[in-house]
Amino acid sequence: MAFHEVRFPDNISRGARGGPERRTQIVELASGDEERNASWANSRRRYDVAYGIRRADDLAAVVAFFEARNGRLHGFRFKDWGDHKSCLPSGTPSSTDQAIGTGDGATTAFQLVKHYASGAQSWTRAIAKPVAGSVRIALGGVEQPSGWSVDTTTGIVTFSAAPGVGVAITAGFEFDVPVRFDTDVLDVTLDLERLGSITSIPLLELRR
Repeated sequence: MAFHEVRFPDNISRGARGGPERRTQIVELASGDEERNASWANSRRRYDVAYGIRRADDLAAVVAFFEARNGRLHGFRFKDWGDHKSCLPSGTPSSTDQAIGTGDGATTAFQLVKHYASGAQSWTRAIAKPVAGSVRIALGGVEQPSGWSVDTTTGIVTFSAAPGVGVAITAGFEFDVPVRFDTDVLDVTLDLERLGSITSIPLLELRR
């Protein structure tokens, strides 16, 4: 089992369908009230990329990609066109988009994260697959063109010198979602024009 640092074809992922999934247990009491408990601390994303296939060449590209990943065996990158930036989809990532930590004078490594907030509530998502060349870093609101590096396979930012005590560390970036195929079978239907189609091609986010 391995992860292949290759991205699913963008022209097909653009037409995909899917989003975050959570697991909640709900118990209805005799009184009619209910108790709710979250089984998962974090969400997990599911997609179906069959909706992005528009031509016979798209179908061939998906089959080749599927075979190269050995079906469900190996993971890969996927661009979620509705959520692939540290900012809004219509914006351009800025070095102050997301808070990723606060300096303590000793720590040099920080995980890229994205915060999802609504009202007083928020959820923090670890970003493990930033897009190479897209990451921007700021210390105390001042962008840092150097003095740091990022591992695009883990999303960990490492500074050559530890940020000072109390210094806000922020980042901007584009990112992919680590996924795998959620099927070992591609059910291809050939129509009269021999264009072909696939009813469903499910993808499932990989969580560490």
